[in-house]
Amino acid sequence: MDAEIARVYGNRVRIRVCGLCWHTDKLLMVNHKDLKESDFWAPPGGGVEFGESLEAGLKREFMEETNLIVKPGKFLFGCEYIQDPLHAIELFFEATRLSGELQTGKDPELPLIQGAAFFTIKEILDMPQDQVHGIFRMIRSANDIRTLNGFYTL
Repeated sequence: MDAEIARVYGNRVRIRVCGLCWHTDKLLMVNHKDLKESDFWAPPGGGVEFGESLEAGLKREFMEETNLIVKPGKFLFGCEYIQDPLHAIELFFEATRLSGELQTGKDPELPLIQGAAFFTIKEILDMPQDQVHGIFRMIRSANDIRTLNGFYTL
């Protein structure tokens, strides 16, 4: 799968839009199983297409990955991830669930998505660090991620 990931996503800068969607005290996460050779949980999101607004991209990604219709909210923070052959700029926004039943969706580029679920921040922080998005290494509580702002290199 590494060669396929490099072919589809590698050797260029990818702009990604991601959303933090809460249900009470739980954050929505998507498992991209083959991105690493184990589980890899991250907030829903993905690459912005040429000519697509960030808001439209976020709505599309949520529908593709989770079957949820969301309303994008305010910009929260940004991240940069560089690990050859990948280079991603990620822009995180609030995302409010409007409708839809949570389902494991599909990635139209690669068959990576293996699950979608809501987790407490404690449950996320208890996962192995290499199996969750790097932003979770920056926090210790739900309040921490709700108040993150700025730009982070992961």
